Amino acid sequence: MLRKFVLLYLAGAFSTFSFAADVEIQFVGASTTELDNPHDLKLSLDGRHLFVSDVGNDQVVILNPDTLEFISAFGSDHQSGTHDVDFGPDGRAYVADTHNNRIAIYDMNGTNAEFIGQLTERIRGPEGVLVHPNGAIYVAGAWSNNVVAFKNGNVIAELSGLRAPHDLELNPSSDIWLADSGNDRMLLLSPTLEIKRELSGPPYHFNGVRYQDVLQDGTLIVADKNNHQIKMI
Repeated sequence: MLRKFVLLYLAGAFSTFSFAADVEIQFVGASTTELDNPHDLKLSLDGRHLFVSDVGNDQVVILNPDTLEFISAFGSDHQSGTHDVDFGPDGRAYVADTHNNRIAIYDMNGTNAEFIGQLTERIRGPEGVLVHPNGAIYVAGAWSNNVVAFKNGNVIAELSGLRAPHDLELNPSSDIWLADSGNDRMLLLSPTLEIKRELSGPPYHFNGVRYQDVLQDGTLIVADKNNHQIKMI
């Protein structure tokens, strides 16, 4: 039996980040679609569709971002353990098809997805995928303990020595934040995968840090899983 999960939309107005009393949150709505262990969320380039990595159902679910109503889904007949999705400037979808050890690539025609290729070299158990403005595709291999950069289908760079790396996000200077989960640290990487900065130990005290987002001003927000905390840096 599938576990039923919902996606919640919250609207927040922040006057300061210093005190919880200054945060106003309004409940907007919840999805009713049957999801099983949903992970990453990504808006389509035109903002009309919300793509959800539905891990337990081995698919990507597409919802209306305003109402959270179900629109479509794809991949259940060939994906396994779907964890992440990102889009190229041409609208192509790149999906972290984790248990199949690949990034599955789709041409998108509205909400219709056509599988057109894959990236597999040097990666196992990909948990994160990032399409960079430089045209490269960056993949975090949680089982291969590395990050691999692809361009035109070929490997152009690799960073090894990681432990179960997860989420990848772009910062305003076009560098890349990586959650190196098993090493309890956040790494700032250059587009050539050189380590520019490491956040670990005090005052961060990460423990299994996995997911993140980067605000327009460069503020880093991370989900520190085993500490059961959200941290703002």
